[in-house]
Amino acid sequence: MPISCLMDHSLLTASRTTHVKIVVVALLGAILVVSIGIAAHVGETPSAALAPAVVKAGQPATFTKDNRTFAR
Repeated sequence: MPISCLMDHSLLTASRTTHVKIVVVALLGAILVVSIGIAAHVGETPSAALAPAVVKAGQPATFTKDNRTFAR
């Protein structure tokens, strides 16, 4: 069999088996992504863990590159 018959250079002229291979690889990839997503799901969390943390602002601060004192 000549080498040119083994390779399809365009999806328009590809054989049926090439299309089936593409669909199978796509399905396997999708199954892999979904299974990783399901495995990463940690379960139910308490409602307190979903509440945002409250952070109150403190006194304003000025940061410099050196340790000299800053006067206003």
